[in-house]
Amino acid sequence: MHTSPVETPPRPPERRPATLSTGVLALCSALLLALVALEWRPLLGLDGDISRATHRWAVDEPGLTQTSRILTDWVWDPWTMRVLCGVVAALLVWRYAARWTATWLVLTVAVGSAVQQGLKAAVDRARPVWPDPVDSAHYAAFPSGHAMTATVVCGLLLWLLHRHGAGRVLWRTALAAAVVSVAGVGLTRVWLGVHWPTDVLGGWLLGALVVAGAVAVHERRHPGAASAGGSGPDGDHR
Repeated sequence: MHTSPVETPPRPPERRPATLSTGVLALCSALLLALVALEWRPLLGLDGDISRATHRWAVDEPGLTQTSRILTDWVWDPWTMRVLCGVVAALLVWRYAARWTATWLVLTVAVGSAVQQGLKAAVDRARPVWPDPVDSAHYAAFPSGHAMTATVVCGLLLWLLHRHGAGRVLWRTALAAAVVSVAGVGLTRVWLGVHWPTDVLGGWLLGALVVAGAVAVHERRHPGAASAGGSGPDGDHR
């Protein structure tokens, strides 16, 4: 009697690299948070040395300092990043009817902002204080809200572009803009003397962790879907 071979179910996508990267980011974020909260002297000393040096440079270079203020207050400001996120979310709904992805994008940025503000209140780290400040900022120092918001928004938008088959020129342009924005906003916050270097590092790490977690949630909802080949951003064929 002939029997048809038993079909084996497809193997689920490999998730180990994503899980590993999320775990590493979580571990690094937790370690830095603990060292800052416990006021570990070697870390505070390094923060102070770097900040004193950059503050002297900022005082001596008023033109570069003014440029840094414009970039950090307007181009890379958290609200500028959030507006960019909102524009992309609206485009996803209007162009692709991708309501779930648009909602996911906006909620992720909102969660990142809530985590940022919660940690600021919990750690309550004082900002640098200078006799001759070149700028000012409000709320507690750790983590840097500018650095974290830029990392979250740029990371999510880059992932969406890559996932949905952006062309080479668009991808490289977006990648360059994201790298310059995330690195640049962190450097301007230290240059202007409103954040310690570890505040910026914490913002980068926590922002990357939020992106990794959000991507994992999206992939679980729409594993392996892509808009190329006739699928919309939410994975449904159009």
